[in-house]
Amino acid sequence: MSATPERLARLIAALDPEGSGDIAEPIADAVRTVPRHLFIPNLGLVVEEEGSPYLIDRDADPVTWWDTVYSPSIIVTQLDDGATGLDELRGHSTSSASAPSTVADLLNHLAPEPGHRVLEIGTGTGYTAALLSHLVGDQGEVTSIEVDAAVAEQAAKNLAASGAQPRLLVGDGALGCTDGEPYDRVHVTCGIRTIPYAWVEQTRPGGVIVLPWHPGYGTSHALRLEVQDDGTAIGRVVGYAGYMMMRSQRPEPGENPPSGQERRHYRTALDPRALDRLGAGADLAIGALTGLRSNTTEGADEDGQYVRMWVYDPNDGGRSWAVATWRPESVDHGVQQVGDRPVWDEVVQAYAQWVSRGEPHWRRFGVTVAPEGQRVWLDTPEQVLVST
Repeated sequence: MSATPERLARLIAALDPEGSGDIAEPIADAVRTVPRHLFIPNLGLVVEEEGSPYLIDRDADPVTWWDTVYSPSIIVTQLDDGATGLDELRGHSTSSASAPSTVADLLNHLAPEPGHRVLEIGTGTGYTAALLSHLVGDQGEVTSIEVDAAVAEQAAKNLAASGAQPRLLVGDGALGCTDGEPYDRVHVTCGIRTIPYAWVEQTRPGGVIVLPWHPGYGTSHALRLEVQDDGTAIGRVVGYAGYMMMRSQRPEPGENPPSGQERRHYRTALDPRALDRLGAGADLAIGALTGLRSNTTEGADEDGQYVRMWVYDPNDGGRSWAVATWRPESVDHGVQQVGDRPVWDEVVQAYAQWVSRGEPHWRRFGVTVAPEGQRVWLDTPEQVLVST
């Protein structure tokens, strides 16, 4: 078995599934050159949006393993920070080989060039570090940091097998790496809620930072920042990028809504499914205006099918939260609200503000990162929606 021309062609086609032609040829060439199979373990877990998770096993079913490796699939390589075996088929995904299309898209926004000094946050399997080494050079140009020592050790073996030689470090990527700055590019492969200013400090003026930005409400986004002469970084949302959260920025236990509190019950005509599916522009506006976070679940109980949308304040230990529940054939929907802060009402009001502004598309949103924090803005950096 091998990476046959047919499999490789399928992988290249998966980089641009919509046929936009946006993926630069150097990126496609890197994917064509760096063997993805060297970065996939013999046993991997495939988790898709539809259908049940399933294992791919190189020894038991090599055809499926090879076909999956050279496909659009995300392949999970670790659950629960290594505490749960992949054969359990469930748990929190904590390391993976990302979808090739997402990898290529972020690299495309990064636009690395030969000779660039690149800092990668999150080595993972080592695949992106190998791609970066192919793109910019392999004489110390790429520095990659991984927080998990076991993941880093396996990545080092994968990279050695591929022949790539980036500089590998074990540590907290939020701190960056001062030994090697200033960087021309910072490439982030984990979800980020609050953008560490250290990355800006360690990047030269004109340098670029690309990251999966997950402010917490709704979907997550690809964000491209350019470092300015004044020490800030300014940039726009450029697409979608769903990645596992950086470990130091994962939700704290207090962010999960507790039970047993006094609840206020009422009905609303606003379908929570519609609010959840408005799109990234609405998510960005609501998240920026309220600072709240959200989570949507679907299932069934003794009363039948449901869709529940949770919203909560991440800064009060989970004391203020609300859940709106949709059920089939309901003309209005139940809302339970807890705590002093009327979080559901704030979401509805923020939604109304988004509508009053003309329902701005996600492409109109941007972020400024400064020493004092980050600011979310609409259209121009002067039109600040919120500072954090």
